[in-house]
Amino acid sequence: MGEDAFMEPFSSMVGVFHCKIYLLLFGTCLGLTVTVPSHTVHGIRGQALYLPVNYGFHTLASDIQIIWLFERPHTMPKYLLGSVNKSVVPDLEYQHKFTMMPPNASLLINPLQFTDEGSYIVKVNIQGNGTLSASQKIQVTVDDPVTKPMVQTQPSSGAVEYVGNMTLTCLVEGGTRLVYQWLKNRRPVHTSSTYSFSPQNNTLRITPVTKGDIGNYSCLVKNAVSEMESDIIIPTIYYGPYGLRVNSDKGLKVGEVFTIDLGEAILFDCSADSYPPNTYSWIRRTDNTTYVIKHGPRLEVASEKVAQKTADYVCCAYNNVTGRRDETHFTVIITSVGLEKLAQKGKSLSPLASITGISLFLIISMSLLFLWKKYQPYKVIKQKLEGRPETEYRKAQTFSGHEDALYDFGIYEFVAFPDASGVPRMPSSSVPASDGVSGQDLHSTIYEVIQHIPSQQQDHAE
Repeated sequence: MGEDAFMEPFSSMVGVFHCKIYLLLFGTCLGLTVTVPSHTVHGIRGQALYLPVNYGFHTLASDIQIIWLFERPHTMPKYLLGSVNKSVVPDLEYQHKFTMMPPNASLLINPLQFTDEGSYIVKVNIQGNGTLSASQKIQVTVDDPVTKPMVQTQPSSGAVEYVGNMTLTCLVEGGTRLVYQWLKNRRPVHTSSTYSFSPQNNTLRITPVTKGDIGNYSCLVKNAVSEMESDIIIPTIYYGPYGLRVNSDKGLKVGEVFTIDLGEAILFDCSADSYPPNTYSWIRRTDNTTYVIKHGPRLEVASEKVAQKTADYVCCAYNNVTGRRDETHFTVIITSVGLEKLAQKGKSLSPLASITGISLFLIISMSLLFLWKKYQPYKVIKQKLEGRPETEYRKAQTFSGHEDALYDFGIYEFVAFPDASGVPRMPSSSVPASDGVSGQDLHSTIYEVIQHIPSQQQDHAE
């Protein structure tokens, strides 16, 4: 036997040893590779489960062997089925449960049961220039899908704010390995001073309840193969009253004072945040005494029926479940502006019309007066001129001694100034120019005085 023949079994043993080390570490053996999409696969009980496997090699192979083993914790691997090239040899116990189509190494499990949960090992052997082996392990879980959960509240009638507690329980009929999550207004609920959870998280406790705990609650349940959410519930929480206020459809509000006009009616509305809705009472205060005037959220006050100029009112809100009450005070002041507006409503245009009429009268009067002053003297002079004899008019022109005297001074009347004795004197017609006006007879006419003035001016010029 030669050295090569002696060393060949040894070399083959060394090759198998190295292949086993690579197989353990990397799932490959030199030129052989075995891959799986996932090392954990979740299956649903009663349905088929497919375990895909891919392998490849780079050497010529005369035979390809595929073996599937099943292993549970703390037990030895159990043979399920195997194949050489295209011949499949199943275990007689599982011959109708597991299916393989060589040279494809993938495995089909149908139907899947809880007993099928465990580790599935696939091993591929290639016979060529030596034997190459590689394997992979897939962990299989089996679950029932989740059915739709339902939320139950306790107490079902509701709880009073700051007094009562509330428990929300999530109930699920079907499903395995369930995980619970509570949602409020579509957001996860976390542990806080008022929120606490049971160990499995299927119960939510609110201690104590407040108005802020009101919202849309739901329970989300899921496992590896499915998830379902319950219908939304809104816990019944009794609270209030909060934010009591009074509003009106009319009037001017300044702080807690309403101002309205005499002759008008005003409607007051009292409201507060509360559950259940409040009962309202209206109270009137007069002379240090109070009395209830009406029940209900609205009150109408007719100003003409209020004896005083100011009136004090109180709106009282009461929640008969929480036992809490609140009240707000306000004052109504009645003014006489309304009556004045009503009295002037039909006469709103009278002052304007009066002012307009007076203004037009004054303008027209002033215009007429101006025209009268401008044209009346001319008419009088014209009438007198037309009634005067032509000889007198010519005589006046001759006696003037000045061509422009009539144009400059107009037409003048002859007026005689009687003396003290009452005897009329005839006007003096000859007065020396040198004597001037001072030498003129005192009983001369106005026309004579005026006619001598130009003569004097002419004499001085000469």
